[in-house]
Amino acid sequence: MQNVRAAAVQFQHTNGDKPANLATMDRFIASAAKQSVQLLCFPECCVTGYWFLRKLDRSALLTLAEAIPTGPTTEWLCQRARQTQMAIGAGLLELAPDGRLFNSYLVALPDGSWHCHRKLHCFISEHLASGDVYTVFDTPWDCRVGVLICYDNNLIENVRTMALLGTEVLLSPHQTGGCKSGSPEAMGQIDVALWEQRKEAPEKLAAEFLGPKGREWLLRWLPSRAHDNGLFLVFSNGVGRDDDEVRTGNAMILDCYGRTLVESRQIEDDMVVAELDATLRERATGVRWMRARRPELYNLLTEKQGSEVSAREARFS
Repeated sequence: MQNVRAAAVQFQHTNGDKPANLATMDRFIASAAKQSVQLLCFPECCVTGYWFLRKLDRSALLTLAEAIPTGPTTEWLCQRARQTQMAIGAGLLELAPDGRLFNSYLVALPDGSWHCHRKLHCFISEHLASGDVYTVFDTPWDCRVGVLICYDNNLIENVRTMALLGTEVLLSPHQTGGCKSGSPEAMGQIDVALWEQRKEAPEKLAAEFLGPKGREWLLRWLPSRAHDNGLFLVFSNGVGRDDDEVRTGNAMILDCYGRTLVESRQIEDDMVVAELDATLRERATGVRWMRARRPELYNLLTEKQGSEVSAREARFS
C-alpha cells in the first residue's frame, strides 16, 4: 500500500431529485480535486435519497433505479473519475439484469473501470434484495479498497471478512445517526424541529449530532472495526432531515489503530480530508492479531443457531 489522500463527504440529499444531488456532488468533487484527493467517498443512496424509499412501491422504485454500468449515473461518475484522476464512490438504486433491485454503491476509478457493491443487509424495502458478494478491489495507488454499506458494518463478521480478503481501506457509506432503534441505549430519534430551527438555535442541534444519537454512538463501535482488523476506515454519511428522521453527519476518517484522523463537527454539508499513512499497517495491532487466528476453532461462526432473521426483521423489530 502507498499513502493515499482520502476524503469523506456528508451532505443532505434531495429525495428523488438525482440532478440536484449530482450537482451537489459535483461541487464536492471539484473541491476534492483542488485538495489533491485520490479516494472520495459519498454517502449511501446519495444519488436518489434514502429514508423515503421505504414508502415507495416497486413501480416508483423502478423510476429511480438504474442499470449498472449502462445507466447515466455510472457514466457520470466514470467521467468525473477520469477527469479528476480520483476514485469516486456514491450510492444509488440498481436495477439488475434479472429485474431485482439493490441498494448499491458504485466506485469509479480513474482508468474508466468501476466496481459495484450491493448492500448485504438491506432492510429499507421489501422490494429491494440483499447482495451476497463482498466487494474488494485494487486501485492505482497500490491500495486494496473494500466497500460495506451502513448496516453491513454493524456485523463484525463482515469487516473481518473484508480484512481477510486484503482490504486496506474500507469505504463505509452510511445514512445513520438520529435513527429510531430497537435498542434503547443505541441512538434515538432527533426532533426534526431542531433541524428546521438550526439557524435560530444551532447549538441545540450540534449537541444532538455530537451526543449519544450521533458521534457518541458511532464511537462506541466504529473505531473497533478499524482497530481490530488493521484497516483505514472512511465514514461518509447523510446530514440533516431525511423524511421524518435527522441524519447526524459526523463524517470521519479513522486510521488502522481506530484513531480519528479527521472528523466533521458541522451541522451542514461538509467534507473532511486526511492522508492515510501506509507505514502504520506494518505493525498495526489488528494486522498482527489476525496472524494469530486459529480458524479451526471458528466453525461455530458458520453454523446457523436458529435465531437468525432477515435484516429487515432485525432492524424493525
